Amino acid sequence: MFSSRFGVDKMVKTFVNGPKVAGYRVVSCRKISRLMDAHTIEETLEQYDRVFSRCAELFEAKTADYGTAWRILRPSSLTDQLFIKANRIRTLQQSDEAMVDEGIDSEFIGIVNYSLMAMIQCGLPADHPMELPLEEARVRYRSAFEATRSLMIAKNHDYGEAWRDMRVSSLTDLILMKVLRVKQIENNDGQTNVSEGVEANYQDMANYALFALILLDLTDVSGT
Repeated sequence: MFSSRFGVDKMVKTFVNGPKVAGYRVVSCRKISRLMDAHTIEETLEQYDRVFSRCAELFEAKTADYGTAWRILRPSSLTDQLFIKANRIRTLQQSDEAMVDEGIDSEFIGIVNYSLMAMIQCGLPADHPMELPLEEARVRYRSAFEATRSLMIAKNHDYGEAWRDMRVSSLTDLILMKVLRVKQIENNDGQTNVSEGVEANYQDMANYALFALILLDLTDVSGT
């Protein structure tokens, strides 16, 4: 009835320690839910950090090769890059045919990294040096990631693991929706009435892309 990722062994121990009713040990559904959630978030963090390590390795390798040339891009230009990558994923998901031999995994990794770069850009003053030393770039990148990871943990607490039952194509659509929201905010010169602002949207895009990478790793499919 329960999948192994929910920690059946932990629940069995709880049943054994619970009160007996009609010959069976029982425990409240709320307690079972807490046990399931605790195990699942532990598993999620392990998978989340594992797929992120691929993004971080690529970011650091490219920074070592090219420096921080991406700093010339304004946040709006990074938003357009995010749109290009998400739209290419959607096109590939709909056509199953690519003229360039690159899978969608690399595009999701690109979405993670462009989102974190955009967060860095938003947090730096206009007069900050264009070229960042490798160590500073690494620290700022990790800081943006930690903020994004903390948001994921908070939202997972509130919404549970619903994303695990989503299609990768739906996560792609959510990323595109977030990109379009950011573009609209940028077109409004950053003015919003109820929106969280662009930074929270960049964090959501990165998290959706990381979720997609987890699902692709688990299912080993093309993302339909």
